[in-house]
Amino acid sequence: MTHPLEIEKVIKAPIQKVWKALTEKDEMKHWYFTLPDFKPEPGFEFRFKGGKDPAHQYTHVCKVIEVSSEKKLSYSWTYDGYNGYTVVTFQFSEEGENTKVKLTHEGLETFPEDVSDFARENFEHGWNYIIGKSLKEYLEK
Repeated sequence: MTHPLEIEKVIKAPIQKVWKALTEKDEMKHWYFTLPDFKPEPGFEFRFKGGKDPAHQYTHVCKVIEVSSEKKLSYSWTYDGYNGYTVVTFQFSEEGENTKVKLTHEGLETFPEDVSDFARENFEHGWNYIIGKSLKEYLEK
């Protein structure tokens, strides 16, 4: 059992704007992935392709687990054709006029060890980029 990956970032934007960026597909495409559809509703399943480069693309299969408006969003994160089950959780808290976003990714140790793209350090790099750069820059522009 490994420790969950946790990343916290403060974004200079109100919590409502941050929540909208994480739950509306037309907003998500600007900083995350382009999804055919997304609904912040437990049981909603979504898929998308992504990877470090065009030669290493994986179909992500995710299912919304828990939603608490402007407080928490959790979904499963698996890969089509590969073993492993993880959970991604975003938690939000107001810090004055800013919003603290805490991302927790649990279960990374369940992914196949022989697929280097699924290594913990790749998730650390990816999530730090997505939350600390892509989302932050999108919302703070």
